[in-house]
Amino acid sequence: MADYDLAIIGGGLNGVSIARDAAGRGLRVILLEQGDLGSGASQASPRLIHGDLAGLERRAFFRVHAALAERDVWLRIAPHLVRPMRFAIPAHADERPAWQLRSWLLLYDRLASRSGLPASATIDVTHHPVGNALKRPFGTAFEYSDCVVDDSRLVVLNAVDAAARGAMIRTGARCTRAERGEFWRLVTIDRGHRQVITARALANATGAWTASVTETVLRQPPLNHGLMQMSQIVVRRLFDSDNVYVFQNSDRRLIFASPYERDFTLIGTVGHAFKGDPAIVAMGAGDVAYLCEAANRYFRERIEAVDVVRTVSGANTVIDPAGKRPARDGSMTFDYGRRNAPLITIFGGDVTTSRLRAEKAVSRLTPFYPMSPRWTAKAPLLGGDFACERFEAEVDAACQRWRFLGEDQARRLVGAYGTNVKDILGDARRKADLGPAFGPELTGAEVRYLMSKEWARFPDDILWRRSKLGLTMPAADREALAAFMAAMG
Repeated sequence: MADYDLAIIGGGLNGVSIARDAAGRGLRVILLEQGDLGSGASQASPRLIHGDLAGLERRAFFRVHAALAERDVWLRIAPHLVRPMRFAIPAHADERPAWQLRSWLLLYDRLASRSGLPASATIDVTHHPVGNALKRPFGTAFEYSDCVVDDSRLVVLNAVDAAARGAMIRTGARCTRAERGEFWRLVTIDRGHRQVITARALANATGAWTASVTETVLRQPPLNHGLMQMSQIVVRRLFDSDNVYVFQNSDRRLIFASPYERDFTLIGTVGHAFKGDPAIVAMGAGDVAYLCEAANRYFRERIEAVDVVRTVSGANTVIDPAGKRPARDGSMTFDYGRRNAPLITIFGGDVTTSRLRAEKAVSRLTPFYPMSPRWTAKAPLLGGDFACERFEAEVDAACQRWRFLGEDQARRLVGAYGTNVKDILGDARRKADLGPAFGPELTGAEVRYLMSKEWARFPDDILWRRSKLGLTMPAADREALAAFMAAMG
């Protein structure tokens, strides 16, 4: 008998979503991630949960409708991570005509007819807060509803949920060889120790490493796919309004400018074919200049490359070898033969449809295992057991219970952990009860929680994935954090 029903290689969003779905259906699951959860392309997404307005221009109506339905699912099951926002598209005289934008948005509202989010509207930006940050020639803009998400937290909480349902999550574990027969026999190096495990089925969810793992580890025929790099820039906050700007660029791409970690703005996305080591993906000067110039067409406050405080880049596998046509729904193949254990290969796709991709992938295994029905569309992620419209009420409740919390800190904690923030703060009556402080917000209690419950091993795991506190934490506090984590083992 095999050790596990399903082994998954890769701890990005696709991998952890499959682990959660499969564990919840009663399968014995192990996930192997050579680094940290979500350390590849999953941390370089545009952080949007949306129906893809541009998909209407491509007449992908059914796909947009399905994505909007998934947007509503995420609002139900992850109200702490997924926040409804108003998106504003300024009408530009040199781009798509205003009537076309308005038509798109009316159709977008129709395709999202079951949503409780506000419908689209036309606004006069000369008398609206949206216009404060824009150049004066813009007089009209169109508003519509979509959502933003903390993508890295989404990855981690999917893994936490999978573990709570019995899945074994192994970070720092690299699969070096996989031999296929009636079972898969996997040779792994788990934090320096060689182990051999067996599984009845295998999922290759290694993202940008899909082709190399297929060829060198699984020893399967090589994939005829390419890599695509996606990048964003982070600058100081450019606007005070609580909305997302959608800019039509001169090449007809849509560029998003989103509020980011209170004091910053995230601008993206630019994508192009990538060649090289996916572990080392750097944003080139040309891509930085492209996004700066796209923003400068609209914002009053001009930004240059020197104003960029951080770049965010990642590479992922795409179907088109030239890397020009990434599929929002990703790609999945299923292979099975006599005396050949099942193999799922899954890569690409956006955050919005990740739950649905995982559901479809696990469902391919139903002929091989007895398993319970599909379930992930209704079960909330850890800490998400409240209605999305009650988010501010949860922040207020946290401020009332732990009176030493400032409103911003309470909002960050509730946005990351939801109702589960009680497991971090406990019965603390003052901030000193939470242990040493690293910068103005991070405490020893939160670090201990992240190390014991969320597989954080190094400072970057906390500062850039489980939070974005690396944007503001002083160097001395980072060194203190590293020493504290080393002492904890």
